[in-house]
Amino acid sequence: MKLYISADIEGVTGVTHWDETSKNKADYNIFADQMTSEVKAACEGANEFGEMDIIIKDAHESGRNLDHKVLPLNTCLIRGWDEGLYSMVQELDDSFDGLIFIGYHSGAGMEGSPLSHTMTPGILSIKINGQSVNEFMLHTYIAAYHKVPIVFLSGDKALCQEVNKLNPFIETVAVKEGRGSSTINIHPEKALELIKSGVKEGLGKDKNDLMVQLPQYFNVEVEYPRHFEARRNSFYPGASLLNSTTVAYKTDDYIEALRFIHFTV
Repeated sequence: MKLYISADIEGVTGVTHWDETSKNKADYNIFADQMTSEVKAACEGANEFGEMDIIIKDAHESGRNLDHKVLPLNTCLIRGWDEGLYSMVQELDDSFDGLIFIGYHSGAGMEGSPLSHTMTPGILSIKINGQSVNEFMLHTYIAAYHKVPIVFLSGDKALCQEVNKLNPFIETVAVKEGRGSSTINIHPEKALELIKSGVKEGLGKDKNDLMVQLPQYFNVEVEYPRHFEARRNSFYPGASLLNSTTVAYKTDDYIEALRFIHFTV
């Protein structure tokens, strides 16, 4: 089997403040280590299920957080950014048998995490067809475009609940719960146990049950904190100002929707 893992850090157990997510801060290393450990646990669960070829995208900030030396030998790690449309799932295509998300978090404006955001903290919201979307949803639609099933997600409780509403068959593990600017976290070792067993459980499910349906059209809205940002981005071909702080774009092709987001977020 060929498996894809996309890993972020804000949804890793314990991570509560932006200082814990940045390389130049004193608290960073302990949480980068936990990020690596959670990815390793996912790989171990997959390897216990069967023979795997695992591609991992380090999808946080500079893309240089994971320690490849401690990951299994059957992993290939994508570091840095290719600046392409697929972003946090760079190189994903229809050759993969499943997609796993580790360390994911609630989207912009949501209460699920003190670090809630979608792609960048500078955006108030991204909506598709009237619904606010998070980083999980943006990249799950890429998987749907290539007919790749979503096997597993770990992150904050609110995000896991959103995923379960979207598709109750997707295996999730909530390693933390956001409460205001605080987090309530399970023990780091417990998180590893649950991620390992959860991935193994998810891989055993019917792939058809794990598919997410791609919408037939995309009405995309991006809301900015400042009116001049919306005006500037409204000059994207085909875009229009919905109001003084929101730019809208319509298409029936998800790649074009991604292109709009890529150039305006």
